Amino acid sequence: MSCRIVTAVNIEDRENRDEDRPTTARLRAVLERAARVVIVEASPDEADSADLPRLTVTGAETAELARRLAIVDGGAGDTCLCDGWPTITVYGTQGDPVARWTLHHQSGLRGIGDYDAELQDGPALTAWLAERGLTGSREAREELDEEEAEAERRRLRWIRAAPEGLAQAAADVARPLRRDHEAWSCHLANARERLEALTRQHYPDSVERIRLLLAWAGTSARRTAGGLMWYDLAVRRQLLAEEPRLVFAACAASPLSPVQLDGAADLFAGPEWTRAQGGEVPEPLRSLLIEHIRADGTDAMRFRLSHGSYGAVLRRRLGDAWS
Repeated sequence: MSCRIVTAVNIEDRENRDEDRPTTARLRAVLERAARVVIVEASPDEADSADLPRLTVTGAETAELARRLAIVDGGAGDTCLCDGWPTITVYGTQGDPVARWTLHHQSGLRGIGDYDAELQDGPALTAWLAERGLTGSREAREELDEEEAEAERRRLRWIRAAPEGLAQAAADVARPLRRDHEAWSCHLANARERLEALTRQHYPDSVERIRLLLAWAGTSARRTAGGLMWYDLAVRRQLLAEEPRLVFAACAASPLSPVQLDGAADLFAGPEWTRAQGGEVPEPLRSLLIEHIRADGTDAMRFRLSHGSYGAVLRRRLGDAWS
């Protein structure tokens, strides 16, 4: 079933939301009345601690700060789950706080209106703060840049690992998350359906198809950080849709490669398999998986097998051989 966006908005509700949407004009109106602005490298809960790095902005620098804080009008339509930092507190002429804002991931601002808003030039604000001694945002931005670069490398590796004939469909599934989450979710649902249809079209033989999917799933099993991504789950979804007897038959058809064993271990350790498929892992596959993880499993694999839901599932299925 294809996904399409249907929007029905009450006009009065929309107007009410528009009244509290974040805009640069609203931000500048607050700063124009400010006697001083205090920026602290901490979340709002910790911003009053005297020993934290802070910057006090007054006079002409307040107008400079306003330019650096310019946002994309309208907001993102949602809010980040983290508390955010640094914290920006605006004080009025009577010395009382009139506004408190927070930066999020050095690219967004919260506190102007109902939603977070994207900064027009996050790097410029980060550089401006660093020039005045607040280097935490720059350091955090560098870490985020490296995390984002690694996430992109991982995403591209997953696309390149797609079985022959599926690369373009895989790229569509792996399209990065966008601000318009509803539209992105709709795109993902459609792209996932196309990938599933193409997989069965290109690989109608269940043994070949399942073994290719296990290898594809295995490319993410040795991830160095983070959990399964949305595109990883698109492969797992296909494996979970296969009949368990066909999955076991595919595993037994010929020796599994190390990457296929990684994919099988991830699949059988996952709680989705237990909820959706049930059943026991037959011998000799059970012993083969244990041997593979003991001999060449990552720390994360061993942790999942001995702790929490993944470990509980495999301990129950794989029996005393794991202990």
